[in-house]
Amino acid sequence: MFRKNYLIGFLTITLFLIGNAAVFAQTTAPVRGRVVLKGADGKVTPVQGALVEVFRTDVKSKFPSDTTDKKGNFTFAGLPLGGVFILSISGPGIAPEIIPNIKSGMENLVIDVSPGDGKKWTEEEVRQAVASNSGGGSTNQKAELTAEQKKQQAELEKKRAEIEANNKKIENQTAIAKKALDEGNAAYTTENYDVAVVKYEEGFQANPDFVGSAPVFLNNKGAALRQRATNVFNKNSGNTDPSARTAAMGKVRQDLADAADAYNKSWTLIKNAPTADINDPKTHEANKVNALNGARETFRIMAFTKLVDTGKTEIAKTMLGEYMAGESDQAKKAETQRILGDIYLATYDYENAIVEYKKALEINPNDPDALAGTGLSLVTIAFVTTEGDPEKNIPANPAKGKEQYQEAANYLQKFIDVAPATHRLLTSVKESMADLKNTQNVAPQKGKTTTTTKKKN
Repeated sequence: MFRKNYLIGFLTITLFLIGNAAVFAQTTAPVRGRVVLKGADGKVTPVQGALVEVFRTDVKSKFPSDTTDKKGNFTFAGLPLGGVFILSISGPGIAPEIIPNIKSGMENLVIDVSPGDGKKWTEEEVRQAVASNSGGGSTNQKAELTAEQKKQQAELEKKRAEIEANNKKIENQTAIAKKALDEGNAAYTTENYDVAVVKYEEGFQANPDFVGSAPVFLNNKGAALRQRATNVFNKNSGNTDPSARTAAMGKVRQDLADAADAYNKSWTLIKNAPTADINDPKTHEANKVNALNGARETFRIMAFTKLVDTGKTEIAKTMLGEYMAGESDQAKKAETQRILGDIYLATYDYENAIVEYKKALEINPNDPDALAGTGLSLVTIAFVTTEGDPEKNIPANPAKGKEQYQEAANYLQKFIDVAPATHRLLTSVKESMADLKNTQNVAPQKGKTTTTTKKKN
């Protein structure tokens, strides 16, 4: 049996859902135009210093006003899409004008005013004038859109509809994700890992490509799968019913494989995320750490139980390599390197197991497990080399096999020298050493544990 790891980490992490800021920033559009005075002679003159006020009619509200510049120009940088507005123009020497039915996105408006006493109408007077269809002689023609402006307005309306639909989708995704996270966390806390796995998958599927939430659900799903595998293994490790034990260990193998996939998917999303999609760098980094730590623990359990899905060795190589690249603790680094060797050993890939064990020994030359793994793997390889394997087209080579047996003895003897008396492999390694001496006439050579083995292609 092995110890449970109850650490899931960042279960209640805030979910940053689909680029909200970018979406809502697109819900406004400008309104721009010019105010001009047409004289009796037909000459048009820009009106400087005219006050342009904006009142919304579909929802009663008022917006900040603007004053025309020396060319008569006014600009409202952003008015809500879908709103309907009134422009009220007043200023010294001109009569007040009211322009109804203005919509966001209208630009290049030309508003004609007439000479007058400079009267300024109140908001209430403006609204009453529009309601009674009287506005100081103003008509809709004064703000009539050109064909191009109508096209632009139609495009803005379409964009507004798309934004509203997308925002509604975000709201739905947020609700699904929050509910799934809450229910998944509650199930995990009570060790109901079956429900936790289902809920975390629901949360992930709500928005599977979004780096702000998907890694949280994938990491949590990986943790729930790993804990379920732990429980099943511990419950059935001593099961005396061969059929029941085999079925249980099959479930453990599958859960560990699925956990590895979840962490790998999380890591891939995090690694490939565009900078613009990372709303919170601290959360992003936390998700990265959780993915790598979770993968390492999953592969540690795989190696310990020897329930390794052979299709996950490449994931192990990649994710354990990423973990080691960011690990400064040499002891943890050596242990992780050795775990990778254990993964290969559990899948009977002895050549790659030796390569990874020797890398671990470069970090910690006295790692008992890496020494034993190297020595025992070499014994197996030496036997095949000596006897040959017709099915794999490997001819017998007793001389080379003798060299490999010798190297195996050197590593196994060093293991015996440094391993604690309680080490689980001590008895079997001593038996292997005795067998090497009796059957191969091989005795260990001190200080000879550095022979390089090339990695299998």
